[in-house]
Amino acid sequence: MSIKKILLSLLILMLIFSSAAAAQEVLTMATTTSTENSGLLDELIPPFEEKFDVRVDVVAVGTGAAIELGRNGDADIIFVHAREAEDEFVASGYGVNRRDVMYNDFVILGPPSDPADIKETETAVEAFQKIKEEEAEFVSRGDDSGTNKKELSIWDSAEIAPEGSWYLESGQGMGPSINMANERQAYILADRGTYLAYSGDVELEIVNSGAPELFNPYGIIPINPAYHTHVNYQLAMAFTGYVTSQQGQQIIDNYMQYDEQLFYPSAIKAEDLEE
Repeated sequence: MSIKKILLSLLILMLIFSSAAAAQEVLTMATTTSTENSGLLDELIPPFEEKFDVRVDVVAVGTGAAIELGRNGDADIIFVHAREAEDEFVASGYGVNRRDVMYNDFVILGPPSDPADIKETETAVEAFQKIKEEEAEFVSRGDDSGTNKKELSIWDSAEIAPEGSWYLESGQGMGPSINMANERQAYILADRGTYLAYSGDVELEIVNSGAPELFNPYGIIPINPAYHTHVNYQLAMAFTGYVTSQQGQQIIDNYMQYDEQLFYPSAIKAEDLEE
């Protein structure tokens, strides 16, 4: 075979493969940084991609930004954790068929020295009040994320307007914010999943947890195709079905870091999952 024929054959093969790649469906998912920083998506997405021969493009931002992407039609589906904002999103018609997926909880992290004696408090509100009294440094994400929304609601319940040199806004995701708090030996509100994923690299430890107000549920919402006709609604519904199925819920239930479970399935009870 001549060189020209070999090159022509290679060119045809390249065109065939590139056409096949271009034809592959893509699901754009806007999600909170905690699902990515925790490492969960690295376990959850590949089986779906393989099963449906598709690609999932993840845009990891704060929940507020993820919801805005969905509202603008810049994502096919959102996977977030701010129930009040989620319900408003659906009620406004931007999202449909919301489903509960999983939950964990928020925790207050602090330096081992615990200068504000947070370990002596029973609730998150009491903990925040002591932080303000001592004006101990506190790092806020300040990014309208689900975590930031929860933090602000706790300050509101404590009847405190957080401001001053002790209150620092990172404007970043959960992982970088934890690193910033660790560098400054400051307090921070974090989701347990991301903390556990980072716990081997930081000195911060959990100084308050377990209060009902720290419950942290996650939901998934396909974007309404009636509002944005270009969204891949069918693939969004397929992903919704997958993460709430036995397979998806089992992956969530089995996901561990440092011998601790990061998230708990809520679409199917753990005791009903197949072993």
